[in-house]
Amino acid sequence: MSTNIHNISPSKVIKGEKAWEKSKHIISKISKRPLIIGRSESTKNIRNLFKEDLLNIDIQAFSCDLNYDCCESDIQKIYKFSKKYDCDSIIAAGGGKVLDAGKIIADLLEIKCITVPLSASTCAGWTALSNIYTTEGKFIKDVSLKRCPDLLIFDHNIVRTAPRRTLASGIADGVAKWYEASLTSSASQDGFVQQAVQMARVLRDQLFLNGYQAFSDPLSNAWITVAEGCALTAGIIGGIGGARCRTAAAHPIHNGLTQLAYKNKALHGELVGFGLLLQLHLEEQHSNSQLPSQAKSQLIDFLSLLNLPISIKSIGLKSVNPIVLEEACKFACKNDSDIHKLPFSITEKDLFEAMQSCHCVDKITA
Repeated sequence: MSTNIHNISPSKVIKGEKAWEKSKHIISKISKRPLIIGRSESTKNIRNLFKEDLLNIDIQAFSCDLNYDCCESDIQKIYKFSKKYDCDSIIAAGGGKVLDAGKIIADLLEIKCITVPLSASTCAGWTALSNIYTTEGKFIKDVSLKRCPDLLIFDHNIVRTAPRRTLASGIADGVAKWYEASLTSSASQDGFVQQAVQMARVLRDQLFLNGYQAFSDPLSNAWITVAEGCALTAGIIGGIGGARCRTAAAHPIHNGLTQLAYKNKALHGELVGFGLLLQLHLEEQHSNSQLPSQAKSQLIDFLSLLNLPISIKSIGLKSVNPIVLEEACKFACKNDSDIHKLPFSITEKDLFEAMQSCHCVDKITA
């Protein structure tokens, strides 16, 4: 029997209405010179507040902003800054790409990592994995890290202030866990994997049941279930199930679509959700069952309720000509792509034809 190493969860997770306030004494025990990193101008005030709060309890906090997504130039910049000021932890506060940057920098420096998701758009605050992009936002690769973060702080009051679009994106990403894991891992004999697949099913059901109410009302109990499901539970699934439980076609299609230019930058989950529709279309073509078709129809209706893209046009590409789409398909179907974990073979041509023929691409959200 093979031996597997699982990085399942952060050492500590603090969640709730005043999670940041309650976490400060824990930060003081693990860090005296933290470096707070982030990117978005819209969250700069929150990061400044974090810094002031830490300075007020005699923690010598520093700050440095990212210029791009989680890319090599920013990683090197923050790495050097942290070394220069002898920082003993990284506090990454932001969306998924900021959290990924913080995790890999802390991993390289071998210092503590604290993640503070400022939205529920991904489970990046939880995982021992970082996705690396170019400065233009094109996906390059994912990197497995030595461990999950030392502390994850999920403050409901803060996350509620994020744009509704980020929660919708997180819901699409969370729903995809079931459709991808069940396709690639349902036949696994590994107990952890079996349990992770079932957790993904429960998460999908909760998101279908509560997703629209959470999207509509951030003060509802549904919002708590959904936001924590997207940012926390989705991470547990990947931690328990491991790499094979994470992706099938939806995420590789996302990776391919990031190679293209957009009028307005698409969020991670928006591309994953559209990739999931294409995955179900591919399943439909390779199955005698009606289930993929029914699942696709259900998903189109659900994503539409959340104003999520369900067509090539609605993901906001600058151009949708065949040459552009072929570029995305070529990247998604690289030899080392997880798309080849599907229980049937897929080529660039197959994916390109799916993009062309999948009826959902003709339906555009308002």
